[in-house]
Amino acid sequence: MRRGKAPSSRRAEIMHIYRCYAPGGKELTAKSLLEFLHKEQIEIAASERTAEQMIDKYEIHEKARQERTMTFEGFLRFMESKDCSIFNKEHTTVYQDMEQPLCHYFISSSHNTYLTGDQLLGRSHLFAYVSALRKGCRCLEIDCWDGPDLEPVVYHGYTLTSKILFRDVIVTIEHHAFEVSPYPVILSLENHCTPPQQEIMARYLRGILGNRLLDMTVNNNFSRELPSPNKKKITVAMELSDLVIYTKSVKFISFSHSSGNQKFYENTSLGENKARKLARNSGCEFALHNSRFLTRIYPAGSRTMSSNYNPQEFWNVGSQLVALNFQSLGLPMDLNNGKFQDNGGCGYVLKPHFLRTNETGFDPNCLQQNFKPVYLLIKVISGYNLPVPKHSKGINPYVRVEIHGAPADNCRKQTDPVKRTSLNPRWDENMNFAIQVPDLVLVRFVVKDQNSILSDDFIGQYTLPFTSMKKDSSLHPIFILTAAPWLIPQDVRRVLSTKQESAMLNTV
Repeated sequence: MRRGKAPSSRRAEIMHIYRCYAPGGKELTAKSLLEFLHKEQIEIAASERTAEQMIDKYEIHEKARQERTMTFEGFLRFMESKDCSIFNKEHTTVYQDMEQPLCHYFISSSHNTYLTGDQLLGRSHLFAYVSALRKGCRCLEIDCWDGPDLEPVVYHGYTLTSKILFRDVIVTIEHHAFEVSPYPVILSLENHCTPPQQEIMARYLRGILGNRLLDMTVNNNFSRELPSPNKKKITVAMELSDLVIYTKSVKFISFSHSSGNQKFYENTSLGENKARKLARNSGCEFALHNSRFLTRIYPAGSRTMSSNYNPQEFWNVGSQLVALNFQSLGLPMDLNNGKFQDNGGCGYVLKPHFLRTNETGFDPNCLQQNFKPVYLLIKVISGYNLPVPKHSKGINPYVRVEIHGAPADNCRKQTDPVKRTSLNPRWDENMNFAIQVPDLVLVRFVVKDQNSILSDDFIGQYTLPFTSMKKDSSLHPIFILTAAPWLIPQDVRRVLSTKQESAMLNTV
């Protein structure tokens, strides 16, 4: 087979693009590849050197590399790589201002972190802490109870969940706290221990965490605001005497009471039902409160199977610590994972300016006229190697694009299904969205199998912040998206951590 020639059945849509820039069956030169990067991928900053680097990285034929050309095989490898991801490369590292007070960030947070299953019979395991930390989680919950032989234990009290030692939890956190992120870890201790075992807890915290534990104020004095994430220590949120520094828990009474009485270093915890009522009825006051104080939201006690609420409604009012059951798959964790892949996956994402100031009076439920919409155009082209469920002989895949943000922005659109194909389904459908508050929006791509008898089966999904999408600034407010988000099949997402390679959706 001649170099660059490939069967027309293999990614014909990509072969068409290749031939547009390499007419006459010739190979793609570095100059032609650069033209493709500029016109199709909107890589405005790309240079001929960039194109040569892509040839070196993806071309499989030595002679082509030497000649600074790219065959179709190399071009296909490039198009199916993360270098063509819809996610902005600049956001894969920490790029935001990390000198703001903690209350100015969304912070990846876990609820009942020790559990691997439900809250009645589920297993408690140290790996649950390791897993959460490796996902960039920066706020961990530890439910502490008196144990035998003066050894505090961690489990979901008054249930049949298994127990693990508090000491082992702290050792595990010390080992893994800063593997993927250098920024502070908040330990939220739900303390049910008697004073003697509280003293043992404090001894373990000091002895095991050592100088990683924030046990005094920054610069040995209080200012009028929380420290920034650059104060890279482990902080403790609990009622355990002197170890409580910047995250002392206080009861929420009302926004007016907090405004007049709450100290900047105090935080409140709200159950999802109360928080939802406040967000819907007093959105502006809630957002203003969160511009000054930390607020932790946790799932309702009725969620015994460790299900999750939708975190977006609480991010909309600036709540920082929106705690979820990390062991539970589904939409809420998809949104959480998508949001916190931003800013290098460090677990801290700077809130938009209008959620950090008391000047705008932002209310997600009643948008002011100064929010002008931007327009999102997506063309869903094709997919490849979609997984087929074991019980199925074939699938009828379709793509649904969901917009999650302020209530006015929430919507979804989907393609028609393609009948009986998983290898290389092709849709070629356009979707248009008007977005009022882009700084809050998450875009979720979902691939499902249309089934007329049963409910449609989940195949894969990919979620990312709208602000992390590659876009052409010269076309503002029209955003033309190019590249390929990765889709993780539901049965694979349980074991993948960093390398998320399974199936891909091409969009323009």
